[in-house]
Amino acid sequence: MAAGDGTDTDANEFSRLLTGHRVAAGLTQEELSAAAGVSLRALGDMERGRTRGPQRRTVRALAEALGLDGAQAEVLDRSAQSGRPRGVRPGSAPAGSHSRPRRSTGREAPARDATARRDVPRAVAPPEPPAESGQSALALPRDIADFTAREDALTLLARLAEDERPSHPRVVVVSGQPGLGKTSFALHAAHALAERFPDGQLSLDLGGMSPQPLPARDALGQVLRALGVADAAVPAGTEERAGLYRALVRERRLVLVLDNAADESQVRPLLPGSGPAVTIVTSRNVLPGLESVHRLSLDVLSPAEAAGLLARIAGRERIEAVPDATAELARLCGYLPLALRIAGQRLVARPQQPVAHLVRQLTAEENRLDLLETGDLAVRPAFELSYRRLSVESQLVLRRCALTAGQDFTAEIAAAYAGRSAARTELVLEQLVDAGLMQAATPDRYRLHDLVRLYAGERLAADETPEELAEARVRAGRWILGRAAEYGLRFDPDHATDGSDTGGSAPAHLTEAAAWLEYEHPEWLAALHQAQLAGRYREVVDTAEAMHWFSDRLLSWGIWAEVFQLSADAARAIGDQRVEAVHVNYLAWTYVTCLHRYQRGIELATEGLELARAVGDREQQGWALTYLASGLRYLQRHREATDAFHRAADAFAEVANRSAMIGRLVTLRGAANCLRESGRAEEAVESRRRALAGALELVERWSSPLIHLLAAMTAHELGLDRAALKRWPAAEKAYRQALVHFEAVGRPDSMTKTLTELGTALIEQGRAEEARELLTEALTDLSAEGPRAAGARH
Repeated sequence: MAAGDGTDTDANEFSRLLTGHRVAAGLTQEELSAAAGVSLRALGDMERGRTRGPQRRTVRALAEALGLDGAQAEVLDRSAQSGRPRGVRPGSAPAGSHSRPRRSTGREAPARDATARRDVPRAVAPPEPPAESGQSALALPRDIADFTAREDALTLLARLAEDERPSHPRVVVVSGQPGLGKTSFALHAAHALAERFPDGQLSLDLGGMSPQPLPARDALGQVLRALGVADAAVPAGTEERAGLYRALVRERRLVLVLDNAADESQVRPLLPGSGPAVTIVTSRNVLPGLESVHRLSLDVLSPAEAAGLLARIAGRERIEAVPDATAELARLCGYLPLALRIAGQRLVARPQQPVAHLVRQLTAEENRLDLLETGDLAVRPAFELSYRRLSVESQLVLRRCALTAGQDFTAEIAAAYAGRSAARTELVLEQLVDAGLMQAATPDRYRLHDLVRLYAGERLAADETPEELAEARVRAGRWILGRAAEYGLRFDPDHATDGSDTGGSAPAHLTEAAAWLEYEHPEWLAALHQAQLAGRYREVVDTAEAMHWFSDRLLSWGIWAEVFQLSADAARAIGDQRVEAVHVNYLAWTYVTCLHRYQRGIELATEGLELARAVGDREQQGWALTYLASGLRYLQRHREATDAFHRAADAFAEVANRSAMIGRLVTLRGAANCLRESGRAEEAVESRRRALAGALELVERWSSPLIHLLAAMTAHELGLDRAALKRWPAAEKAYRQALVHFEAVGRPDSMTKTLTELGTALIEQGRAEEARELLTEALTDLSAEGPRAAGARH
């Protein structure tokens, strides 16, 4: 027979028979090699079809070790004949072939019908060896040429693959939300590992997101057939198929990609029990029940990686020519690889369209998911598949999370919208994280990807009635505003504690309140707007009233103008002039102190003064005059400002409450500032001493963050007065006194001003190194704490 006329076919037949008999006998290659006296390398070559004609004595030794009967041994020998040298007579053995006894291993090879390994089923017919890469129905799909990023994950896989004899089977679970490119990553990794795994690279779609995922039994059948097992030899049961699969891959260096897994029960039977194979499982679910696996949780791309992917798809020159538009396009796609690919393909299909045009189209949220679709690629269906597999309760919680206003949120906030307990909602949120539709932002906060949020919003509109949504918004809004008011009142001097829990730092209950109000400000601000739109004006006014003392801590926030404009409008709608005067005054404070828009602040203070006079409210007249004076002072109209401060003090003197006492100290400070800024620093020092003494008296009587803040600012200003007189040691003393009270408040941002001035005082005294160390340490501490409160209201 001429070369190529059948030799390869017969050699493959021999390898299929040999491998099938060994697997059916429950032997490893090492065990058969020792029993038959054949080298392990030669046996491996035979099973791979690389040996064209093993000698008859070798075949006989193998047959005896395998426990084959006469007919089976004859069939095995005939399959090996075609590759033997022509001088060997078919059916005969070379001289001396029977003189060499078979090597003993000290154990008998199992009989053909023995069950030495109960997890390896007896094959009806011997299986074929693994198909060469590219010849199997489960061969890897093509790799994509523009694959981008994921270097760290690829490196981890490459390191796992380095060990040729791992102690445990290597299984890698790649998880993450829809659209992250898990399949592309797994296939790219399998192609990259191909050289190290010459026995094959297979890929099987488990259909995890379909209505009926591929059962483990059927998946095993496909894999076994791809590995060369004849249909008739594939066992019927799942466990038997799994046993045969484990036996087949025990000696094989192959890569198996199990794509789109539904759950652990579908995957577990497909995992090797031992051997050098690498299994890569992809799933939107994290499959937390799988033990002893390596886990890779993919995330969205970085802005630079996203731009790089767009460049590889749409053309580097086109993308790099418009970096700003590209950055915005990547952001609108949420840095999600699927969305970026769709955007890139849209640009490819429209070569004349500027990148900025697509950016403009995607900016409209109501159209974004419609635009993120091209050909058979689409974002919405990817989310839809996961959504439809959720329980009814999980679907509801996901939808209601679209009502949250912040970038991330707690289970408590989500529970308020979902109408569930916080504990139950947290459990569902964790299930959504496992399903890849929710992200864990921090240990106690959750986040929706921007595009998932848009999808959840669509489902909200489609699956719930307007009445249900209105009820959810009102219920959540009332709970959120109630919590905001409760926490805000903790900073009101009329609700302050007696100071017994103040030990040199902000009390724990105030720290908790401040943290909640800061982190959740998008939620309570949105709830405030909703209440205003719904005509729940009293809720708006009450929340802003409770919040106004807390506003002292965060002067840098731009939200206070929004808050107090809402409350002033709500008070006007209620028709209560006194309440209106209060909230117009709060708004005046915001424009003067926070926004530094002094003229507008003066106008609002004048309006507040007229309202207060109309109802005879002397306390509100005092505050209106205080804000009027502050605006005039910043405009360097010191004479008018001083006069207004004095009139404010007179108004406060007629009122007997804590707020009025604080007001009198504020006016005294303001007048002293006017003195210093007018060049009368000596007079300012004397006036400031009286103000500081009054502030310290209040600290003794009503220790609270607000009173400590007032004392801190007064001591700071005394330092400025003394610095103006070049009295640096005295200025240093005042600044250090201010720092003590700032510490009691919780280290607000305005503390940095005092630290800076203290550094200047030290330098003026020739202590530059001490100043440098102080400022370096302080700035490091404040940076580590993140943005905190700023300044004093009054």
